[in-house]
Amino acid sequence: MKCLDTYALIEIHQGNPKFTSLLHEDIIIADPTFAEFYGLIYRKHDKITADYWQRKLEPFCRPVLLSTLIKAMQFRVDSRKDDISFFDAVGYTFALENYCSFVTGDKEFEKMKGVEFVKKVKHINNTKK
Repeated sequence: MKCLDTYALIEIHQGNPKFTSLLHEDIIIADPTFAEFYGLIYRKHDKITADYWQRKLEPFCRPVLLSTLIKAMQFRVDSRKDDISFFDAVGYTFALENYCSFVTGDKEFEKMKGVEFVKKVKHINNTKK
């Protein structure tokens, strides 16, 4: 089972094939992670687009216990030098507690245990000058 973070959800939204293939695997999304993603889509696009993604991804969303939120906050404070966001801390802690790999492309997590780090595909400009 894989737990997707906001980075992965944005890449799916943008059609990155390295991430869209995850929709064919066993995945879960922590509710706070989806809420952050929804807000980003709502701000960048509109309510119609955000609601579309809610309908598409809601079956994969799971609630997060208060005890998990507290552990996530402890992790965030203990990792403050890495500048990990609250939402990323929740997603990572949630993934560990649910024995899932945490799928992200955020460099702060690249070498952490339980992480499946996926690099973003860079587009190459083949235009000659």
